[in-house]
Amino acid sequence: MPRSKKFRRARLIVIVLVVLLVAGAGYGGYRGVAAVRASFPEVDGSVKVAGLSAPVDVKRDANGIPQLYADTSEDLFRAQGYVQAQDRFWEMDVRRHITAGRLSEMFGDSQVDTDSMIRTMGWRQVAQKEFDTVLGADTKKNLQAYAEGVNVWLAEHPGGSAASVEYGVLGVVNGDYKPEQWTPVDSVAWLKAMAWDLSGNLQEEIDRSLLAQDFSPEKIAELYPDYPYARNGTIVKTGTVNGTSYKPADGSAPAAQGTAAGTAQGVAATSALLKGVTDRIDALPELLGRNGQGIGSNSWVVAGSHTTTGKPLLANDPHLGPGLPSVWYQMGLHCRTVSPTCQYDVSGFTFAGMPGVVIGHNKDIAWGFTNLGADVTDLFLEKVTGPETYLVDGKEKKFELRKETIKVAGGEDRTITVRTTETGAPLISDPSTEQQNVGKYAPNGASAPDRGTGGYGVALQWTALIPGRTMDAVFALDRAKNWEDFQKAAADFTVPSQNLVYADAKNIGYQAPGYIPVRGKGDGRYPAPGWDSAYQWKKDPVPFSAMPWSLNPSSGYIVTANQAVVDPGYKPALTTDWEYGTRAKEITDQLEARLKNNGKISPDDMQDMQLDNTSILAKTLVPMLLKVEVDDPYVREAQDLLKDWNFHQDADSAAAAYYNGVWRQLLTLAFGQKFPADLRAEENCLLVRQQIDPTRPDSKSKIVTECGTRDPGKAQPDGGDRWNEVVRQQLEKPDSGWWTYIDSQHKEQKGLDNLLREAMTNARQELTSLLTKDITTWSWGRLHKLELRERTMGSDSSSIASGVVHQLLNRGPYRLSGGSAAVDAAGWNAAAGYQVDWIPSMRMVVDLNDLDASRWIIVGGASGHAFHENYNDQTDLWLKGKLLSWSFSPDAVERATKHKLTLTAG
Repeated sequence: MPRSKKFRRARLIVIVLVVLLVAGAGYGGYRGVAAVRASFPEVDGSVKVAGLSAPVDVKRDANGIPQLYADTSEDLFRAQGYVQAQDRFWEMDVRRHITAGRLSEMFGDSQVDTDSMIRTMGWRQVAQKEFDTVLGADTKKNLQAYAEGVNVWLAEHPGGSAASVEYGVLGVVNGDYKPEQWTPVDSVAWLKAMAWDLSGNLQEEIDRSLLAQDFSPEKIAELYPDYPYARNGTIVKTGTVNGTSYKPADGSAPAAQGTAAGTAQGVAATSALLKGVTDRIDALPELLGRNGQGIGSNSWVVAGSHTTTGKPLLANDPHLGPGLPSVWYQMGLHCRTVSPTCQYDVSGFTFAGMPGVVIGHNKDIAWGFTNLGADVTDLFLEKVTGPETYLVDGKEKKFELRKETIKVAGGEDRTITVRTTETGAPLISDPSTEQQNVGKYAPNGASAPDRGTGGYGVALQWTALIPGRTMDAVFALDRAKNWEDFQKAAADFTVPSQNLVYADAKNIGYQAPGYIPVRGKGDGRYPAPGWDSAYQWKKDPVPFSAMPWSLNPSSGYIVTANQAVVDPGYKPALTTDWEYGTRAKEITDQLEARLKNNGKISPDDMQDMQLDNTSILAKTLVPMLLKVEVDDPYVREAQDLLKDWNFHQDADSAAAAYYNGVWRQLLTLAFGQKFPADLRAEENCLLVRQQIDPTRPDSKSKIVTECGTRDPGKAQPDGGDRWNEVVRQQLEKPDSGWWTYIDSQHKEQKGLDNLLREAMTNARQELTSLLTKDITTWSWGRLHKLELRERTMGSDSSSIASGVVHQLLNRGPYRLSGGSAAVDAAGWNAAAGYQVDWIPSMRMVVDLNDLDASRWIIVGGASGHAFHENYNDQTDLWLKGKLLSWSFSPDAVERATKHKLTLTAG
């Protein structure tokens, strides 16, 4: 999140001096500067940790990855808290301020809007309820032990540069700040950030409402086409569960599909009134990646009958937003003797600030996650009748009111009033212009009450605002010994809803968990009318017993890559906004090709498949591009690059660079030109005709420049998998209205061939500008770059001081292969440019035949300290597609150990 820009000149100078000192220390060698090294963790010898009942060994390998050995579960998690604080406390501290809506206490008034939005949703309040009333006793003990371990470290490092470089810099502008004690709720609240970034179709729901300004429901449907079930298939090969469709407990019929909120009749279309519809959501910190559609992941598992090892193999690579330190923290948690008093022997990936292991394996089972994409958020238009009242079924209801005071570093406190409906949905339009404008212009049908001059209020119904037991599920997964234990653990994994893949020595499986709402009327595609109780969610969600699952399918493998879980025969719908299955189909095709003629899948095959960067749509689009007659030799020279292209998006490929340039221009011409300003990127400016007096239908018009208003990284069309499917379907219609466009001479042109020719011409010009005129020097990686930014101070380079911090904390740029809809999913937003904005954040391959032969990698490294040798030591290996050896057994861990620290009872 950005730092406050309202620094005084004197403070800027001081920051620059501090940063230059630290930068000099970092680049000139560590030994001479105690200020830098003071924050590095002790990794050898022994330290006292109050509360331990017996010593805990912390064994770190050359990459700084810790493996912990303890005699009790509480000692294990107390040590986990201490060790994670050693490496990542700054990250942990910032994260808990995000989830509590308290960023302004650290960074000043620039974060008030962010805090007010998160306070309105009440992340921290829900986490507190979970801890107080829902979570099990053992989970609470583990959370408490973890918090105590963090606080032991914090007592040794009470703030300032001794804790990390970032605290030293922050102290110059906010000298009063001191980190508070860690609490169990700080850990639980992180689940809300996970759930927010991995929530379903909230942005699509908003975007469809905005598109309704200019397009009919039929045209909008073309931009959100039906999932291609016949071509790309589903995870579970049936639309029923155990032979029966789910029916709500009250016996009512499943919700009918269709537009919940009516048609787009009467929807206005002025950019001034709709400006900033998604600004507030876009401004929320992205801790995992951009919200909703676009965040993906791959996982697949192959039965032992199909592997070279004779036992199952499991691969996983979640696609999340890039940053430093890595969103993941690799760790092993081992009881010296597994018993009722010490129940864990597990290794894998977790989050700094959260106990347990989230993805990985124990001695019996392995598991991986991909985002299910279930529709777990709905916007409700509310007819607000007064400061404390709103309308439902013709009767006034009272909001539940609460006041929130936001403390601001260097500024005055701010107090907001949060209004919540009887369904528990907060009115998010109160602090947000964007949702207010949704309330003004969202489709609402013919029977809706008058909007009034201010429009409807907009409330958010979201499953993560219902206290759940996901933290229980994390510990249960870590302890699970078999499929039955795994399913029991998954039953408590309420949010975020994920695809869980499973393997043990003999079995492979899949389970869809999560709190999935059952709607009354409507299907969640558009904001629902809150004044009609028939649209409210049913009391009970889809029961876990009815959620899709699979054990040992006849195919001998299971692939999840955010594709549809089930076909439309399953009711009620989990979502209507699946990813479109391009990656899943490619993974499946590769598995089938390798298995043909009784072939076997090896661990190397699993790893190689993760690096597949093929552009599937290019196989359809490139032959069409090559058939277009191009007279200009300057453009034809670039067109010829595509003749012998193998459709691989390698970093050194000139053809991949040109193809993706053409793809970006095609999307702009066919769709971006036609979209309302609040979906287009800020720098995307068009000439449009506008009435001089919008209140008079007969008013004269003028030509004006209208620029987009959306953050470029979240603008549309973004070129992701949905757009692959949109274009694929429209390519079958050469006379489609989408192929009408405005050319570079500001003249209207029609027809697919003309548009493809224009796209190739524009791409040639753009790549010449961005690269060189000489196409032999072009490469995809020169366009498609990844910059790893520290997620707090390193994310803003708007001032001299911040620019220096940016150089100090960030790494890159790196030239990347891959693409948005490729298995090697180095995503980029075609509406904004070519910068990489989400990546395979980690990769793992688990070998159930020999767990010590498993492999793992993250982007970044174990340490959160910018000059530490393990801050970014895994990135170069990740770039090359390599994985680290993943030691698990005591002997393998001992052989890999470079540093050993013993935590002793204090």
